[in-house]
Amino acid sequence: MLSLSFSSASCHAATEHWGWIEQSWLMPERMQAKAKLDTGALTSSLDARNIHRYRKDGERWVRFDVVLPTADSKAPVSVTFERKVLRLIKVRGAGGSDSRPVVAMDICLGAKLLREQFSLRDRGNMNYPVLLGRRTLEHLGAVDVSRTFTRKPTCSALAAQ
Repeated sequence: MLSLSFSSASCHAATEHWGWIEQSWLMPERMQAKAKLDTGALTSSLDARNIHRYRKDGERWVRFDVVLPTADSKAPVSVTFERKVLRLIKVRGAGGSDSRPVVAMDICLGAKLLREQFSLRDRGNMNYPVLLGRRTLEHLGAVDVSRTFTRKPTCSALAAQ
C-alpha cells in the first residue's frame, strides 16, 4: 500500500502575501501610485486622462496622460504616455457599455518589475488610480485582505519580466 501525504504549509511556503492596497511605481518613470489588488477584477486598470486613439503605421495606438501626486510634495504631476493598443475590451455597467483600450505597462511592486496589461479609463472618482486584476495577481501571490502597504517599490529601471 502506497500512501502520499502533503503538508499544506510546505506547498504554500514560497507564496508571497501582499496587502489589498500596495504602493507601486509606473516604470520607467517611477510614478508612485496606490494600487488596489482586486481579486474580483480580471484585467488591471489604470487611471488615464485625455485618452486619444489614433493609427500609426496601420496599427491602433493611444496617447494618454497619467496624473499622480509626487511622493514628497503631493503636488500632481502629469506624464504623457504613448502605447500600442493590444486589444479593446467591452465593459458593461449600470450606465451602459464602454469600449476601452488595453496597453502594456511596466509596474513595480516590492522588488518585482512586471509588464502587465492595463485597460485605460478615467478613474479620477476612484480612491486608487491603479487596480490590479487577477491576470496580474497570478504573478504576485496571495492577497491578505487584513494587510496594506506590506512593502515599498524597489525596482531599478531594468526591463520588466
